[in-house]
Amino acid sequence: MAYLQLRGVEKFFGRHRAIKGIDLTINKGEFIVFVGPSGCGKSTLLRLIAGLEGIDGGTLELDGRDITDLPSSKRDLAMVFQSYALYPHMSVYENMSFALKLAKVDPAVIREKVQRAATTLNLTGYLERTPKELSGGQRQRVAIGRAIVRAPKVFLFDEPLSNLDAALRGQTRVEIAKLHRELGATTIYVTHDQVEAMTLADRVVVLRDGLIEQVGTPLELYDRPANQFVAQFIGTPQMNVVPAGQLPPQMRQQGPQSAADGAIGLRPEAVSVLPKGQGSVSGRIELVEALGAETLLYVRTAEGAQLVARQSERTQLQAGDDVSLNVATDQAHWFDSAGRVVQAAAQ
Repeated sequence: MAYLQLRGVEKFFGRHRAIKGIDLTINKGEFIVFVGPSGCGKSTLLRLIAGLEGIDGGTLELDGRDITDLPSSKRDLAMVFQSYALYPHMSVYENMSFALKLAKVDPAVIREKVQRAATTLNLTGYLERTPKELSGGQRQRVAIGRAIVRAPKVFLFDEPLSNLDAALRGQTRVEIAKLHRELGATTIYVTHDQVEAMTLADRVVVLRDGLIEQVGTPLELYDRPANQFVAQFIGTPQMNVVPAGQLPPQMRQQGPQSAADGAIGLRPEAVSVLPKGQGSVSGRIELVEALGAETLLYVRTAEGAQLVARQSERTQLQAGDDVSLNVATDQAHWFDSAGRVVQAAAQ
């Protein structure tokens, strides 16, 4: 039985239909990540679930109870915001315990819950400090701790790491994953970050223009995207998508007839860069990104297509060098002119 069920959920801002009839089932204990481009509706959908925006159509059920019209305070959810939203004049302890004090929970119970959350989040030594005395990562952990002490049925995270630098994002991402495993709590997490989505999620929900494009595990979306949009959105660097007209004739002939006016999709690892004359496609290096553990090579083919190749070896190639490419067409996705998958890569 579904733990959180969205049926035909809609949201209008004036005449603009921002959320266009979302149906989604979330199971108890799942870690669900909403991803999509800016303006796709992922944060709006989270706010509808939280009760921070009113639902204009459809229903929302949590643990068998209809919460469509309930105020946020009655939904048994806890939200962690991008901006931390801490009270600057309160200590860490006071921030984490504030909601429980408003609910008139016994002080001894509050103390026990805050201490347990602080231990889990490595905040025990900071309970008497104010937010201005903490780093960005510590403030975000306080915001998470404030949610934990409430023991909600669902945790909601709205891009919680976007204000942190790269190192802190990585560290806090690991902490959130560990926390989810320890608590076993149902979690919905909004992000635009590919790495967060791929590493945290049990299932990823890809949104575009207020609609769900695909729902699946991270590797299902990577290996078997439903369409060209999902194929290019999931994965860093994104999938190479080359219009059929820019393919060499011998490669174009390998695709299905229904993709004749469409495109081929190739992950960067399906493209190999070889010395000039040794591959099936000729090209020229435009950019080399030497990242240490891997190298990304941007190549412009003779037909005008740009392909990105990923390799684990380092290279002496430089921009302007003539090369050739081998393309693993058995790993290709073929799309028709509408962007639908007409032939998926062999698994």
